[in-house]
Amino acid sequence: MKRKLRVGVIFGGRSGEHEVSLASAQSVIAALDKEKYEVIPIGITKEGKWIASGDPMKALQAGIPEASAPVALLGDPTHKALMRLDITDQATAIRAIRLHELDVVFPVLHGPYGEDGTVQGLLELAGIPYVGAGVLASAVGMDKPTMKAVFKAHGLPVVKHVVIRRKHWEQNPEAIMDEIESTLGYPCFVKPANLGSSVGVSKARNRQELDEALKLAARYDRKMLAEVAINAREIECSVLGNDDPIASVPGEVVPHREFYDYKAKYIPGESDLIIPAPIPPELAQHIQELAIKAFLAVDCAGMARVDFFLDRDTGQVYVNELNTIPGFTATSMYPKMWEASGIPYPELLDRLIELALERFEDKSRCETSYVPDWE
Repeated sequence: MKRKLRVGVIFGGRSGEHEVSLASAQSVIAALDKEKYEVIPIGITKEGKWIASGDPMKALQAGIPEASAPVALLGDPTHKALMRLDITDQATAIRAIRLHELDVVFPVLHGPYGEDGTVQGLLELAGIPYVGAGVLASAVGMDKPTMKAVFKAHGLPVVKHVVIRRKHWEQNPEAIMDEIESTLGYPCFVKPANLGSSVGVSKARNRQELDEALKLAARYDRKMLAEVAINAREIECSVLGNDDPIASVPGEVVPHREFYDYKAKYIPGESDLIIPAPIPPELAQHIQELAIKAFLAVDCAGMARVDFFLDRDTGQVYVNELNTIPGFTATSMYPKMWEASGIPYPELLDRLIELALERFEDKSRCETSYVPDWE
């Protein structure tokens, strides 16, 4: 009898999006076909401790992960397994015990230390296939200023913006605010450069609000982004694939609040999700083409949700950002747009795992040593 594919699902993490990650992972774990997969839940606490014994999801939700033995992945491809770490009789020594061999990993981590290429780098070193973007695309997709620079280099339209480093703002806040005012004017949005779910994002309509917005964003990152606020509709599009990706039907987010903030995203009834988006077919096709172009621009793999601004006044479409690990609850936009495109949630998970194995096999074809022929 063929052994089930062992899938490690990683969730939680050292991020302001920790709770969002738990909700996404809970949906993924519940929907994975238990006839095909042996699911290994792997939780990461807010302090960075990895746990896999007992019920990691329940432990993180309850805030009591201390009772679980720590685990780790080794950056060594000869040990493609999760290791339990036991303290030996000597307090300074730790014994690593092989716990679970992993066939593929499904990172469901949002934000820093998970969506930014760090965990992906560990999985590359460990030689374990994993779902989603690689190190480069993850890092670029996490850093908003770098992502926008790559998009511009590929001819993709982005809104006018200013990049601010926290150190420079702390040294001379008046000069920084002068630059933002002269370049963007009001209103404008201020965001941490490396965070999602609208954490730390605020809208500034005057200098006092701009000062408060910068203070808030600076709590979460050493780099910040200010961008002009336009009168826009929020359109999103899901992408699936590796070198030949496909795009879903676009959807529209209609927040009941002033903008699509954290509450609008995660409190039921605070936003309407309209799928497919009520836009002309030619505009929908244009957005799908831009989504695929953005996906390929950062060399993404597996999945991404690409978010757009549709200017109500001019009709111009702008690429806002690309999310390499989008929200993954059953009601999140990424799977809902694929469901509307004919791919139900469980099948979507199957495809993502297949894409992870396909990409790993393709990368494994690359030679890693070179013997020069001097003759």
